[in-house]
Order: sequence, then structure tokens, then C-alpha cells
Amino acid sequence: MCFTRTESSFDEESWKVHRRRHHSAKQYLCAPSTVFTTQETSTSHRKRQTGEQMYSCNQCGKCYLSHNSLYHHKNIHTSKYKCRECGRCCPNNNALARHRRSHSGEKPFECIVCSKRFTKSGDLVRHSRIHSGDKPYKCHMCDKAFSESGHLYKHIRVHTGDKPYKCHMCDKAFSRSGTLHCHMRVHTGDKPYKCSLCNKTFSLSSNLQTHKRNVHSNRRPYQCPVCCKMFKRKSNVKFHVRIHTDTKPTRIDTVQTVLCDTAS
Repeated sequence: MCFTRTESSFDEESWKVHRRRHHSAKQYLCAPSTVFTTQETSTSHRKRQTGEQMYSCNQCGKCYLSHNSLYHHKNIHTSKYKCRECGRCCPNNNALARHRRSHSGEKPFECIVCSKRFTKSGDLVRHSRIHSGDKPYKCHMCDKAFSESGHLYKHIRVHTGDKPYKCHMCDKAFSRSGTLHCHMRVHTGDKPYKCSLCNKTFSLSSNLQTHKRNVHSNRRPYQCPVCCKMFKRKSNVKFHVRIHTDTKPTRIDTVQTVLCDTAS
């Protein structure tokens, strides 16, 4: 079910493309892991992979897959479509109209289910999948499906092992940009998450939440399945259960538990 468009909103070819997005008829495959709804998108993707970016801007050197894309890009340099409020230059009139909404606050695209409004039609399309449960982007290597193409691309790296985000300060690489961003704090020493109770700082928000639970809270969410004793940490439950099973803890388990208790 489409919450955003009717058939009358499209010409015949656009309607075919739109329906494929909903019915996941992705007919074009780029080996080994990427699928597309149109041959044009598939061809563009292939050119990116092979470096066939034929059209280069003579002013900034940026490359494009088609002459039409380069033509619109050059409008940025000529200031043909320039925002009067902030001076930003756009490649075409439609892009300028979308940009102007950031100043006016106009949100012309409304969800017919919850009445939430958006500045861009694409944002409305993505939002509508919350209501429809539509997940048109399916992984062909497992059974998972996603509501956004970006989420699928990130997931596929689980299968391919691709780690395109490399740290320029060490040899580590990551599959997600956000993970690289967090890793950089190892080098910079940045700790943006501050405890409001003791002013201790952390590099990760998850570490801050763990600190609050272990140090400042008496909450014990982990229960022993045998005697029902409650613990703050899952690792402590695992260590405790050996009392009931007569299993001797390994040296590593002992060290880990002592370190956890010390950190408390």
C-alpha cells in the first residue's frame, strides 16, 4: 500500500519504476551484492565501481556519470540558482526550491496517516514505511529486509566483510562511518558524555549508561536462574551460577569479575 502517491501522479514509465520500489522487483544485479530497480541506476553504480566517470568539471575537477549531471553541476559555479537568504548555489531550480524550505519552514508533504509533515517528498516516502511496514530493500544473501536502501548497504557489509572507513591514524578499518567516528576518540581522547552525578566523562554513551547503573544506581536487572539473587552485571551472574554447578571459574573469569567490582 502506498501512503504517498496515486497512479495518476505519474506518467507510465515513472509509475512502473515506483511500483517496483514497493514490490521489490529489483531486476538489475551488480555482483556480488547490490540490486537496483532500474537499469539506469545499475549502470550508474557500475560506472562508479569501475571508475567510468567520463564527465569532469573544468572548474573544480568533480566527475559525473552523465553529461546532464555535469550540466546541472556547472550551474553551481555560475550562481544561476542562488539562494537570496544565505547565498548557497544549487544545480537546478528544483534543488533551490527544496533548499528554500529550510529557511521558510515550509513542509508541503503530509503523511495521510498521522499528519506529520516533511520538507522533502523522499522523507515522506521513508516515513510512510513506518505505517505500512514496507521493507522493499531485501538482502539476497539472507532473509533480512530493510525500509531504507542505506540500511541494506550497511547490512551487506556483514556478508562481504567490506570495511571502507579507514582510520588515518592507525591500521584499523570499519564497516560503518559511525563506528570510525567513535574509534577516533581513542586517538583524540575526546569524551563527550559526562555523568551528571559525578562529572566523570566517557567516550561512548553506552559506557555512561553502564557507569550510572553500576555506580549510582541500586538497580539489579540480572537474576540468578537458580536462587533468584539479583546482580548489576550479567557477567557477575555467570560467575555466581558456578556456586550452584560446582564449576571452577577460569583465571580469566576471575580477573574480569575483580576488574568489574573494582570499577564499581
